[in-house]
Amino acid sequence: MMSSNSILLKNFNTIISANEKGLIKDNKSYLYLEDEIIKSYDYRPSQIEIDCKGKMITPGFVDPHTHPVFLNTRHDEFLMRLKGMSYEQIAINGGGIVSTIDSVNKSSEKKIIDNLMLKMDEFIRFGTTTIEAKSGYGLSVDSELKSLSCLESVNKDHAIDIIPTFMGAHAFPKKYQDNPNKYVDIICNEMIPKVADQGIAIFNDVFCEKGYFDIDQTRKIIECGKNFGLKPRLHVDEFEDIGGIELAIETGAVSVDHLMASNSRSIDLLSKSNVIATLLPGTSFFLNLDDYAPAREIIDKGVSVALATDYNPGSSHMKNMSFIILLSTMKLKMSIEEAFVACTYNAAKSLQLEDSIGSISIGKKADLIIWDIETLEEIPYYFMDAPIQKVIKNGKIAFEA
Repeated sequence: MMSSNSILLKNFNTIISANEKGLIKDNKSYLYLEDEIIKSYDYRPSQIEIDCKGKMITPGFVDPHTHPVFLNTRHDEFLMRLKGMSYEQIAINGGGIVSTIDSVNKSSEKKIIDNLMLKMDEFIRFGTTTIEAKSGYGLSVDSELKSLSCLESVNKDHAIDIIPTFMGAHAFPKKYQDNPNKYVDIICNEMIPKVADQGIAIFNDVFCEKGYFDIDQTRKIIECGKNFGLKPRLHVDEFEDIGGIELAIETGAVSVDHLMASNSRSIDLLSKSNVIATLLPGTSFFLNLDDYAPAREIIDKGVSVALATDYNPGSSHMKNMSFIILLSTMKLKMSIEEAFVACTYNAAKSLQLEDSIGSISIGKKADLIIWDIETLEEIPYYFMDAPIQKVIKNGKIAFEA
């Protein structure tokens, strides 16, 4: 009997996927999807048959580090950087993260949700079927809860899957910049308990960096979050190495993100842990920095590497994972195969979702890209064109060119 929710993919030249061991190429003839799941490689009668026109099929991209809950852009900061100001100088002069807060605090949930829905349309168009999304542009109890509530609403109504992260420890609000420990107490005593009661956030992230949250403050926030069931992730070594990798290992973080300033000793320690390194080359590119994460050393020492866009209004205003693959090959010295695995299977692993997404295998979610190209090498080459025929999310067509 034909399922009322089934799709048969046929006439593709190859399936390219990934697993713990790396890249997988498969020359199956059919791919049958039913009820949101990859069911079979055999021909079966289906509600919809898609002719893939001899092109390539891959898993949908997984973007494990984004900051999409904002309204105002920060294009003025782009001009400041062109005139020679650094990210840190802009922040000291009132720009950066805190400049985004007012618009989020003052906006209705409907306005934020409408804005997020449009952004998610663009992520899907570029082939991303799952994103991790952080709060962190509210920095007050009510606004952080509002941000997470908006993410939950969009997750329910949009095709894309959103994995929510609480990030009240993104920066210090202006009124606490002279008394940062007071704000840390608010995060631990007020925000985290209410975030846990709300029941939306899965992860708890902290910007552990000079000028932001120091090691002791970060440890306190992470341990508090763990007590309330929030899994730790950390921004570390974006500008300076202050011991963030060591703290991530100590506290059992799932992922450490950025790592542009990481040193060999920290990478050695990372290689002996289960912590995943999530690298964000778009940030270095957008900030016009010379420093990129030492991906080659990280990979060669056996650390699992994921890649992400770091989509945000100030330091990485991009949603295109194909461009991240290009940057990774050019600036991080990764192979195309390594970059692809880092955008799919390893990215899913950094969200602890590798058993359901990030690769193509029987029983996993039917999150797929049907490309208009035939080889993996063409993804970075045609990054501007987004040569995608269709994006399938949970077994349904979510985008069609």
